Amino acid sequence: MELSGESAQGTARSGEPSPASADLILRARHGDGAAWEVLVHAHQEPVFRLAYLFLSDADEAEDIAQETFIRAYQALERYDMQRPLRPWLFSIAANLARNRRRSIGRFMNAWKKLVREAGSPHSPEQNGLEQHWQSRALWNAVRRLNENDQHIIYLRYFLDMSVEETATSLEIAEGTVKSRLHRAIDRLREIIQREDPDLKDFWK
Repeated sequence: MELSGESAQGTARSGEPSPASADLILRARHGDGAAWEVLVHAHQEPVFRLAYLFLSDADEAEDIAQETFIRAYQALERYDMQRPLRPWLFSIAANLARNRRRSIGRFMNAWKKLVREAGSPHSPEQNGLEQHWQSRALWNAVRRLNENDQHIIYLRYFLDMSVEETATSLEIAEGTVKSRLHRAIDRLREIIQREDPDLKDFWK
């Protein structure tokens, strides 16, 4: 039995899921992939729009939307059938988007602090669009590092781990964390200076 996206997203007057939506959820809980695909199709656009409002970036919003439905499917057994589905999906998407935005912000703040401590600061006032562009450009530069360098930068700055926590996670000494991080930042600096000249202002 095929159900349209409109049928899948309806709710009863009481605020409970519509019979069609409830049936699809029950079928998805029992492993019916087609039923889950109908639900995803019905809700993916509003979930994407919500993520975009948080992040102002289509690629980031698409990633968050995909992760939202993965998380929702994994938690489907715990979903309260008395609640409409869309607000539940929105709460998952909002939490993921807020975490992503905080991660980018933490990295930007940590990066600027590193530059200032290196004795070569250049921190002009920037509007939100410029900050967002720099976040994306820096992340693309990080992705050009080798896996070990990416890992230590991700743990230390994106996840905001302390040196001690990073050392525990990687099962290495704290001094090793500091030396590896120093080398990773130096290599990142070289990549940006060589391949991202539009970010050269960080070293003026």
